[in-house]
Amino acid sequence: MAKIEALNEELQKIANEELGEITQRIPKDLDAFKLWIQHQPHLKVRDDDQFLIQFLRGCKYSLEKAKGKLDLFFSLKGKYPELCNLTNVDEPKFREMNGVGFQLLPKPLNGTGPRIVAVRYNFSTSKYAIDDIFHQSCALHEAMIMNDPYACICGLVYIVDFSQATASHYLQMTPSFCKKLVIFLEKSMPLRIKSVYYIRTATAAQHFFKMLLPFFSEKLRQRIHIMGHDLSDLLQDIPPSYLPQDFGGELPLLDELASSMDDMWDKHREYFKMNALCGCDESLRPGKPLDIDGLFGVGGSFRQIIVD
Repeated sequence: MAKIEALNEELQKIANEELGEITQRIPKDLDAFKLWIQHQPHLKVRDDDQFLIQFLRGCKYSLEKAKGKLDLFFSLKGKYPELCNLTNVDEPKFREMNGVGFQLLPKPLNGTGPRIVAVRYNFSTSKYAIDDIFHQSCALHEAMIMNDPYACICGLVYIVDFSQATASHYLQMTPSFCKKLVIFLEKSMPLRIKSVYYIRTATAAQHFFKMLLPFFSEKLRQRIHIMGHDLSDLLQDIPPSYLPQDFGGELPLLDELASSMDDMWDKHREYFKMNALCGCDESLRPGKPLDIDGLFGVGGSFRQIIVD
């Protein structure tokens, strides 16, 4: 019997119809996945059912795609542990960053839809680097994989606010950083990106977009919306009742919502401690080692990435 949290009736229907989930087959699907993992000497992975089921769901139950995502997910932990492998949620710097950068909104879209993630360039560049923000973002996504059925089944909507971005922020968005961001979001993360809204963008932001957009797949580029300070299109797509006051909505301000993040990290303390045992040893990989640095060309000549 698979040890996974039961979905409510509406989410289970979405999982069945959109992801091809067949409840009766889940134990057999998980067993096949675990058997493959046992034959990968280079991988040190979590093998609990609740974690693994999301890689199957995120790949619409294609075992081959799930293998690729899981492999890269833990390869990134081995390659960039300071970015992708949080092990201590009680680090003072990590905790003080609640409300900085990435933040989950409390209500999924339309009550049973995608989880909404707010992203702000509101951090002091003299105190934090963009890698610090990326580090917390990776952990936030990992927590969603384990404990957010709306993100797991219905996907994610990102709202990226550039209103406080400065030249110092843009200078940190190097091609190397953008490549890591894309590899993590599109290639290794088993959560579907449904749409991205870049809001309150200034002229300077266009240089960032020109550098970042070619890195994404064509399918995801079609889901990206670039807006200035007029948020009427955003409010048309996402009702105000699901947005914070910062974005013209009815929910509390993002700074007020940030306090709930501490509870989330407390809840996942033991989970992230186990990350100390996870990662990848490329010297043990059967066949040719994975060249993460050369996985994508910085110039934009990426391999095809499938997004849904």
